[in-house]
Amino acid sequence: MMSTALVSFIRELYRSNEFIPLHAPTFTGNEQKYVSETIESTFVSSVGKFVDEFERKIEGFTGSAKAVATVNGTAALHTALYMAGVKQDDYVITQALTFVATCNALHHMGAEPIFVDVSKVSLSLCPVALEHFLTENAYINEAGCFHKANRRRIRAVVPMHTFGHPAELDELLAVCEKWQLSLVEDAAESLGSYYKGKHTGTIGALGALSFNGNKIITTGGGGMVLCRDEALGLRTKHVTTTAKVPHPYEFFHDEAGFNYRLPNLNAALGCAQMEVLPKFLQQKRSLATHYQQYFANSEFNFVSEPDYAQSNYWLNAVICPDVPSREQLLKVTNENGVMTRPIWKLMHRLPMYQHAPRDTLHVSEWLERHLVNLPSSPVELVARDV
Repeated sequence: MMSTALVSFIRELYRSNEFIPLHAPTFTGNEQKYVSETIESTFVSSVGKFVDEFERKIEGFTGSAKAVATVNGTAALHTALYMAGVKQDDYVITQALTFVATCNALHHMGAEPIFVDVSKVSLSLCPVALEHFLTENAYINEAGCFHKANRRRIRAVVPMHTFGHPAELDELLAVCEKWQLSLVEDAAESLGSYYKGKHTGTIGALGALSFNGNKIITTGGGGMVLCRDEALGLRTKHVTTTAKVPHPYEFFHDEAGFNYRLPNLNAALGCAQMEVLPKFLQQKRSLATHYQQYFANSEFNFVSEPDYAQSNYWLNAVICPDVPSREQLLKVTNENGVMTRPIWKLMHRLPMYQHAPRDTLHVSEWLERHLVNLPSSPVELVARDV
């Protein structure tokens, strides 16, 4: 039986008979040292050297012109959308196959999602489906792109790099340029993923990373806005730090900003995690290779990175041949202390987003019925024959 054998295989990979989580944080470097240094300095809040250092490390790693640290990934995406000009009552096109934070960021801006299907190539927003939806449901005039039915502005497109696999960005950008839409990348899951040699989150004008406890590196809670343009980045930093105008002692704020500053305490953890990120990426690619080889001669299809991309394999995933086999895999693995999970409940099935405009979502709903995520924590693997 595949499910029982898979439990044994995963336990052998992780060399553990204890509970194996889906993705746990790993602390093997200077985390305790840097956090202790922060506590001793008393600069544990939003002022301190580690915040600036963490932003510079992310800029260096991703190639972003400017990186702006935020308190979490949702705040980073909210800020990116705000800087992209999204306003109340706007539509923003995204995917139903995503974590709820993507849509919550829109909701709290007073905007509304439009759900367009994903691609089987990337599991992310499909450029063909996007073009088809816009052709059927939108028009352009001198003011921008609008929905035909109610004449509401369609302002932006937000692809999410699902499980760390980069979306088809060139094709999406071409559609966005044609329809006068901003492209904002939800790169929450894709630190260490590359699209044609460029880091995810840096291809659109703005991108958003997450450093939640289950991401490839963590700051406990935290996020980062990636800005392709330095001037935009400086303004983004201003907006996220309560729009306070620098002064030795006066408090003057020149617009209604956000208090989205990442605490120095969290940034210290992030700086230590960045030092071991290359090792994590290597370990996760090795883990993905083992999974791929394991499923190679079965009816189960391992989700591999697209040909045009290098994925961080944040969450490994397998596509089951049918619904009964998916249910059995989930049941047997979880009953035996190996955590697996189905894909997120699709956004249009949630009560607060069920009335949002959408296309047929055939691929999204097919994936919802067939896909299972597998344990994906970084691990040092021993040589073995698969």
